[in-house]
Amino acid sequence: MIAALAIATAPVVARAEVTELKIPLGAGGFGFLPLHMMQKYNLIEKYAEEAGLKVTVTWSSMGGPAVMNDALLSGSAHFISAGPPAFLTLWDRTRSNVAVKSIAAISSMPMRLNARVAQFKSLDEITGAQKIAVTAVKVSIPSIIMQMYAEKKYGRDAAFRFDPSTVSMAHPDALIALTSGNSEIVGHWASAPFDQRELKDPAFRTIMNSDDVMGGSTTFTMMSTTTRFQSENPKVTAAVLKALKQAQQMIAEDKRNAAAVLLESMGGKGWSVDELVAILNDPGTKYTLRPENVLKYGTFMNEIGSLKNKPASLSDLFFDTPEIAGGN
Repeated sequence: MIAALAIATAPVVARAEVTELKIPLGAGGFGFLPLHMMQKYNLIEKYAEEAGLKVTVTWSSMGGPAVMNDALLSGSAHFISAGPPAFLTLWDRTRSNVAVKSIAAISSMPMRLNARVAQFKSLDEITGAQKIAVTAVKVSIPSIIMQMYAEKKYGRDAAFRFDPSTVSMAHPDALIALTSGNSEIVGHWASAPFDQRELKDPAFRTIMNSDDVMGGSTTFTMMSTTTRFQSENPKVTAAVLKALKQAQQMIAEDKRNAAAVLLESMGGKGWSVDELVAILNDPGTKYTLRPENVLKYGTFMNEIGSLKNKPASLSDLFFDTPEIAGGN
C-alpha cells in the first residue's frame, strides 16, 4: 500500500529530449545555404551544449518536398525545409494530427521565369507542346505564382490555366534542357544560381519573377517540425532556431566564406566564388527568420481550393517566438 502510494504521488519525470537530431539539407542552392553553414560549423551542437544538452546532428542529402514531408511524418527527419506552398500543404493536411508548424523562415529571394526569346516571349503566349520547367507541378512556388497570375488576369475559373504547360524537372536538368535548345522546354522557373547562369547567354531573358507577382520580397525557404516534437524537445528546437539565426548572421558578415561553403555543397565546381558572392550581394537575396508573404500564399491557396483551411494569422503557421514578429 505504501509502495503504491509512493508511486502515485511521485513527481512526473519529464521525458528526456532527443540526443540525435536528423535534418535533411534540402534541394540545395542559395535557399538552403544556412543549413550548410549550420552543418559545417556545428552550430546546433554549440547551442544545444549551451542549453546543457549533448546532441549529435545527422545531416542527409535528401531533397524535394514530397520526400522530406514523408520523412518528417515517419520520424526519419525531425526538421525539414521547403518553400511556402509545400509547407502550407503539409500544415493543412496535419492540423488534426501531428500539426506541422514552421520555426522560422530561412531565406527570401525571387524565382525567375527565364526563356529563350526566339521561342517564348510571354507566359500568355505559350501554346501546344511547349513546356515550362518547374520543380514540382501544381504545388511548387512557380506553379502557385502562375496560378496567381492567371487568376488575376483571367479570373478565378482560369487559375490553373498554365498547369498543363508545366513539367517537373530539377534545376540542373532544366538548365541543360533550356540552354541546349530543347524544342519542348521553352522556359524555366529558376532560382539562384541557375537563373544567373541562364541569363549570361544573350539569347535568354527573364519574362517574369515571383516577387513581381507577390508584390514584394517573399519567403523562399522555411524550416518546420511537428508540434509534438517541438513540445517534447523545447531546448533542442530553441538550439536549432539559434543556430539558424547565427548561420544567417555569418552569411551577412562574410559572404566570401559563405560562397565557398555553398560552392563546396554543390560539388566544388560549376561556379566561381566571385559569381556566388555577386548573387549574395544582390539586394533580392535575403536571409531572415521573419516570414514574408507566407500568409498571402496561404490565403490564395485556400481560395482556389488547394488548402482546406485558411491561415488566419502567423500564429496558425509558426511557433510563437519573437523572431517571427512583424512578418506576414
